[in-house]
Amino acid sequence: MDYAAVTEQFIAANFPRADIAIVAGSTSRDERTATSDIDLLLIGEALFDDGRTSAAATYYFEGEIFEVFAYTPSGYDEWAQRDIERHRPVIVHMLIEGISIRQDASLEALRARWGAVLEAGPELTEEESRLRRYIITDALDDLRDASDPLELQVLASALFERTAELILLEAGHWIGTGKWLPRRLRVFDSERTEQLTTPLLRDDYAAFADRVEAELVRAGGRVQAGFVR
Repeated sequence: MDYAAVTEQFIAANFPRADIAIVAGSTSRDERTATSDIDLLLIGEALFDDGRTSAAATYYFEGEIFEVFAYTPSGYDEWAQRDIERHRPVIVHMLIEGISIRQDASLEALRARWGAVLEAGPELTEEESRLRRYIITDALDDLRDASDPLELQVLASALFERTAELILLEAGHWIGTGKWLPRRLRVFDSERTEQLTTPLLRDDYAAFADRVEAELVRAGGRVQAGFVR
């Protein structure tokens, strides 16, 4: 069964009052693997019977795993804004980039509104930049001092995540979690990504620390003594 058909059956059985249904993720990009689920965004004024405005849940239906993000219009606005403030607009990306399999007249305006927000990119304040650089400075010193192999791996992994986020945000690009963080970093600047990740993948922690230091300087430098948080 194709994904559109099974998704329509799932909606009819579980969320029949959905006005908008959008399939996102690997399914919408025709990049499914053996373990791929179906990411599904649902919006509807009468979606819930119990007064809720949002729900995120996982379902098994007709051999497929559905990761469902369901909202009333007000619930969607609330959670989309939260994602924007965290610089990880997951459900906004779903709305803009996914494939609509059910829609009403509001979808076009909804996409225009949030598409403009997505296009504008995140806003990194000086206060947040300093906090992020403070955290990286502290973790970088810990990495340089570490000798235990497990501690080195844990610290290096955390530093990659924090450094990659800082690189993207300083450039006005959205961040992501898990596999989406390195993917977004590669799209932004493949050469800088290669410079940062090559020593990390080789477990060359000294060289990796040097690359993190270089990115820290590029973003405004170390933050340590005198920082108030």
